[in-house]
Amino acid sequence: MPIPGNLLTTAMAVMPHRDVDRALETALSLDVPFWPQLPNLNYYEDMYVQAAEHFPGIVLDVEKKTLRFSLDKFTEEFEETMARFDDPPYFDISPEYSVVYHRFRALDLSGRPAIRGQLEGPVSFGFNILDQDERPILFDDTIRPFMFEFMSKRINVQLAGLKQQNPNAFMFIDEPGMQFIFSALSGYNDQKAKGDLETFLAAIDHPRGIHLCGNPDWDFLLNLDMDILSMDVYSNAEIFVSCAGSVKRFLDRGGVIVWGIVPTGIEAFAKENLGFLAMRLEDIWKRLGEKGIDIDYLLSRSMLSPATCCLVNPDREATVEKAFRMINDLSCFLREKYHLI
Repeated sequence: MPIPGNLLTTAMAVMPHRDVDRALETALSLDVPFWPQLPNLNYYEDMYVQAAEHFPGIVLDVEKKTLRFSLDKFTEEFEETMARFDDPPYFDISPEYSVVYHRFRALDLSGRPAIRGQLEGPVSFGFNILDQDERPILFDDTIRPFMFEFMSKRINVQLAGLKQQNPNAFMFIDEPGMQFIFSALSGYNDQKAKGDLETFLAAIDHPRGIHLCGNPDWDFLLNLDMDILSMDVYSNAEIFVSCAGSVKRFLDRGGVIVWGIVPTGIEAFAKENLGFLAMRLEDIWKRLGEKGIDIDYLLSRSMLSPATCCLVNPDREATVEKAFRMINDLSCFLREKYHLI
């Protein structure tokens, strides 16, 4: 597998920065860098807006910062979209929708152990984009299959480009909404979701995985055909450890886990220190070891990251950058302790 482990560092993509250079410098400070998404820079840098580029039926108002869907507009634009379905540049992210992406793509990153891209996943996209009747398009049996196919094309095109920069490139499918899809009120049950996601992942090139900060059905998620899972273990350790059987199967298939452990919120970060966060991680690993998971193998299939994105800190990027520095320090400490250097 090209995805590295051994407690190297990466992070989620959404960052509070307004300065492109500073955001890129922060992302490049990690072992496995990524292109930052900067919604505070402008609305085009929002993760949902970026995923919506060229999706037929989208009604985007940049000034009002709204993103909606119109079935009539979808019908009008569908034929043009299908005519471009075998045109890779059409599915990539344009300079208008991300200045940062194209700055990242121009860098020489061939010497890194890996690099990473990302795109908002179809479940979260479909759950958050409402149609003319105020209904999530995820629940539309006509739109949903096309949406999954469209997003798989966009992910594959981005991954192919990143692999030109570094052959070990991989993709995160960002799915913050996945924790809600099993709600009895969501209108999208687990069997339908499982079938859709299996078909979706089968259409995406390897290596690929899911990133989310919430608390989904971990057994369901860990048994999907993906190569890497990025999660907020700082908040979800207890329930994740309870799914040790699924964790073991995921690792045995060669999966990599990104342990999001350093909080990025200003209050939570102020309460933590490197030693305590190391103890929390080691306690999780010890408990998984007691349930039959080989710790040496687990560490070889593990990366470290901050726990979540954070756009609401009053100090903007300051605490987030401290969290990035702390995750690097934590990686160095644990890699030395476990002889991974």
